[in-house]
Amino acid sequence: MRRASLSRKTKETNIKINLNLDGSGENDIYTSIGFLDHMFELFAFHGGFDIKIEAKGDIHVDYHHLIEDLGIVLGKCIDKALGERKGVKRYGFSSIPMDEALAQVSLDLGGRAFLVYNVPFEGYIKDIDINLFEEFFRAVVNNAKITLHINVIYGKDLHHVIEAVFKAFAKALNDASKIIGENLPSTKGLL
Repeated sequence: MRRASLSRKTKETNIKINLNLDGSGENDIYTSIGFLDHMFELFAFHGGFDIKIEAKGDIHVDYHHLIEDLGIVLGKCIDKALGERKGVKRYGFSSIPMDEALAQVSLDLGGRAFLVYNVPFEGYIKDIDINLFEEFFRAVVNNAKITLHINVIYGKDLHHVIEAVFKAFAKALNDASKIIGENLPSTKGLL
């Protein structure tokens, strides 16, 4: 089983994540932000990942620290669970509709951190600035050492837009992380 358990404690946040890439979608999530709990539940279910998250942060200030730090810890867990990445498919893609919204995610587990985030919307879901999700995914990418392209083709309801993004990310990560052989998936011989 490809698993990782990590903690991060700062003056602003206290986060613990247990991740199993070879799970069945089981989850136990508490971030203190209901919408974020929902997004992680979708990530677990649609990716087939088992995940447990316990997170607290200075949300009385704003949500930025907690959301970004969750991305850091999740990214580190993904990197650790992937190990040497031998035999992984490496590339993944998913296109997910959520009612009127359509999100497409392409990713590469090749060890190079890069984010393209084309989510051309501004606004709030309840009291969460949706721009914070770009910071979340940037933190995931930098710590998981993956290339991630997120493109929202269209949408209106911001909840649907972000939900489609999380589902597409989960499906693409599940696809890319599948074991399909024994070799390192690189002509360079190194990721």
